[in-house]
Amino acid sequence: MDIAYIPSPSTGVIHLGPIPLRGYAFCIIIGVFVAVWLGNRRWIARGGKPGTVADIAVWAVPFGLVGGRLYHVITDYQLYFGEGRNWVDAFKIWEGGLGIWGAIALGAVGAWIGCRLRGIPLPAWADALAPGIALAQACGRWGNWFNQELYGRATDLPWAVQITAGPNRDAGTYHPTFLYESLWCIGVALLVIWADRRFTLGHGRAFALYVAAYCVGRGWIEYMRVDEAHHILGLRLNVWTSIVVFVLAVVYLVLSAKLRPGRETVVEPVASGGEGSDDAAPADADTPAKTPVLTKDAPAETESETKDEPKAEAKTPEPGKR
Repeated sequence: MDIAYIPSPSTGVIHLGPIPLRGYAFCIIIGVFVAVWLGNRRWIARGGKPGTVADIAVWAVPFGLVGGRLYHVITDYQLYFGEGRNWVDAFKIWEGGLGIWGAIALGAVGAWIGCRLRGIPLPAWADALAPGIALAQACGRWGNWFNQELYGRATDLPWAVQITAGPNRDAGTYHPTFLYESLWCIGVALLVIWADRRFTLGHGRAFALYVAAYCVGRGWIEYMRVDEAHHILGLRLNVWTSIVVFVLAVVYLVLSAKLRPGRETVVEPVASGGEGSDDAAPADADTPAKTPVLTKDAPAETESETKDEPKAEAKTPEPGKR
C-alpha cells in the first residue's frame, strides 16, 4: 500500500541553454528580497528613509554568504579536505551548504560597515530586519528540498518527504526537517512582529528575540537530522551552538531592557534634517506665534474706524439733506 508523502524534485537545476537555473540559489534570492522588502517597511515606520535598508543590505548580504559558507566548510571540513575529497568543492556554494550562524555573524559585520557609513545605529537596523531575516530563512530552507538534503529520520507520516537514491543517501521517506524549520521561522517572524508592537522593542531587542526564538526551534529540529555531523558529549555541534547562542540572546535581552529601556527616538539622523522634520519645527512654529498679534491688532483698528464714521456723517451732512 502506497503512503502519502511530499515528492522531491528529480533535479535541483534547470538548464536554460548554457545557463543553469538552480533552485537552491532561487530560494536564497527570494529570501533576500523578502527580507529587504519587509525590513524597508519596518524601517520607514520607525522614522527611517526609504532605500536605506537596501543600501546596507548591499554590504550585509555578501558578507553573510561568505560567512555562511565559511561556517559550513569549517564545521564539515571532512567533506572537502578528507581523503578522496576535492577542496575545490568548498567554493561550490550552489550545491548547498550555508551555516546560518556564520551568515548572521559575518553578515552583521557587513551591516555594521554599512551603518557606519550612513551614521545609523546597528541595533535599530537589526530590529527592523529581524522578522524579515526569519522569513528569508523560511524561503531559503526550501533550497534543501531541491537538493534533497538535510532531512530527518525515516518515517511513514503523510507529510514525509521522499528521497531518491544518490551519493551518501538511501531512497525512502523521511522527516522533512527543512519544512519544519521553514514553518518555525515563519512563526518566529510573526512572534517578533507581535512582540515589537506589544512591547515597543528597541536597541536590538527585537533582533535578540528573533535569535533566541530561532535557536529554540533549531535545537529540536537539529536533533532530528540524520546527516553527518560532529558530536560533542553526544549532541550535534549545531545543538550546542543553539544552546550557547540562545543563552547569549536572552542575557542581552535582559541587560538591554535594564540599561537602555524604550526605543530609539531617531534611527536615521540624515532623515531628521529634511523638510517636515523635527529640526524644521522651530522655524515653522514662529509663524503662527506672530500671526495672532497682527490679527488681534487689525480688528481693533478697523472697529475704531467703523465707529467714527457715523459721527463724521452726523456733523457734516451732505448738501440738500437734513
